[in-house]
Amino acid sequence: MMGKLKRPKQNKLSCPKVDHSTQQEYPIFCLKYLDRNSYSLSACTKTEKAALADTLDRLSQLTWAEISKSHRHGLGYEKIAKNSIRATIPAHIQDDVTFIAFRFYSKAPIVGYREGTIFHLLWIIRTFTLYHHG
Repeated sequence: MMGKLKRPKQNKLSCPKVDHSTQQEYPIFCLKYLDRNSYSLSACTKTEKAALADTLDRLSQLTWAEISKSHRHGLGYEKIAKNSIRATIPAHIQDDVTFIAFRFYSKAPIVGYREGTIFHLLWIIRTFTLYHHG
């Protein structure tokens, strides 16, 4: 007689801090959680979309270590304080997640978070209204 099978526990999606063992890996870009309303790809012009594709292509040729050493207005990034974000933060994002911004068009940022080698894009900012730019 067989025993009852137990269903595995469903874990809440977590967004762990950057694992430094992935610094020599190349980034993977994910648009799954991209804001489809105010800060979406559909709001971009053809020129902005081309610039975004070009930026992601150039970033994909660098390791995370190389990106980390680059200037924040070049192919590098800057950290964005969570309390400066003026949009709804997706529910799956935990408190310890660090937002980062890359520049893609006339210094316009794309903001998201890193999870290992994956960069999850959340917002494409064309109007500099998502967060305070100091």
